[in-house]
Amino acid sequence: METRLGDDGAFRCWWGDEPEILRAYHDNEWGGPAADDIRLFEKICLEGFQAGLSWLTILRKRESFRAGFAGFDPRVVAGFGEGDVARLLGDAGIVRHEGKIRSTINNAGRALDLIEERGDLASYFWSWAGPEAPPPAQLPAFTETSEALSKDLKRRGWSFVGPTTVYAFMQAMGLVNDHLAGCGTREVCAAERRRLLAQR
Repeated sequence: METRLGDDGAFRCWWGDEPEILRAYHDNEWGGPAADDIRLFEKICLEGFQAGLSWLTILRKRESFRAGFAGFDPRVVAGFGEGDVARLLGDAGIVRHEGKIRSTINNAGRALDLIEERGDLASYFWSWAGPEAPPPAQLPAFTETSEALSKDLKRRGWSFVGPTTVYAFMQAMGLVNDHLAGCGTREVCAAERRRLLAQR
């Protein structure tokens, strides 16, 4: 694993240099600490849809996913019925996988349960964040923490939240900082993460 010097003079994690949509995601989103319920819910759902596909595929379809799933507002998605399932199965702009569509609707209800219990999703998910760590030498597919979080989510009735999916969610939402040494975005995310944790 290595950083790559982009044509704009910035060093990035090797996977985030191109195409432009992926570069923007790497620079402006991935690893940036998120505490907004809708962002957290959207991301864990999209990671479930990504299973077996590339993230680039999902990223290119993200606006269609947002349109189809009411902006990933769990309060709205939890009320989806069979008509919505049929509508989404007919939407060529998203990944038309019935199991994942139904999982997203189910998980919206489970998200509301967590919000009722903990006040917001961030209070739950950020309780799984570890201490600041040095840059990774290798990017693991999952960790002991993601396995434990996956197990707890499944106990709570969530689906399509295996340890690998959960770890990708943790990386993206800043619960861990897996930007590589030398990546220009790493310290930005680290500073934002320290500020967020200091407030919780």
